Amino acid sequence: MTHNRVKAERIVVFGTGEIAELADFYFTHDSPYDVAGFTVDAAFLKKAEFNGRPVVPFEEVEEKFPPTDYGFFVAVSYAKINAVRAQKVAAAQAKGYRLKSYLSSRATVFPGFALRENCLILEHNTIQPYARIGANVTLWSGNHIGHHSTIEDDVFLASHVVVSGGVRIGQGSFVGVNVTIRDHVTIGKKCVLGAGALVLEDQPDLSVVAPRGSERSPVPSTRLRNL
Repeated sequence: MTHNRVKAERIVVFGTGEIAELADFYFTHDSPYDVAGFTVDAAFLKKAEFNGRPVVPFEEVEEKFPPTDYGFFVAVSYAKINAVRAQKVAAAQAKGYRLKSYLSSRATVFPGFALRENCLILEHNTIQPYARIGANVTLWSGNHIGHHSTIEDDVFLASHVVVSGGVRIGQGSFVGVNVTIRDHVTIGKKCVLGAGALVLEDQPDLSVVAPRGSERSPVPSTRLRNL
């Protein structure tokens, strides 16, 4: 359902991949921002249009979309443990752009919540009172961010993550789907918590927590009698 909001400001989105396409959809249908165009590094520019709007080289973006008239959003994944997204945010700021954020109207936040720059917070995130979210943070759909927790800058949370109360997640970390972090646990910088991890104790910087994946039975499904 499209919200009938007055579009207060035009923005440029960095990227032409799936995350950029989703960001365009969310900004268009559920924000006060209007996406005027897209930009990528010249080496990756393959087409002049994306979603019906122009794509320009990032090296020249300020000529077509001057930072005095346009905001900016970097729609990049967690590549290189979020470093690529952080680098593009810094490069856009160096050009004078004001980084904008998307906060879903279907997310739950409370008085005192501060939305920082270049955040993407999708539907059904619950951010409890006294929780703090840094800049350039992506919260995919359906996460619980417990009270008095801190998510530092440049973090990416996939879907259905439970961050209990008083947790700290360090800068640049990636948290996979269905991860559960016990209360008052500290996750260091640039950690990777794999899908389904149950984290019960502090993790130092650069930790990788990777639960054992699914094992395939040697018995084929046709031999399962009780299914």
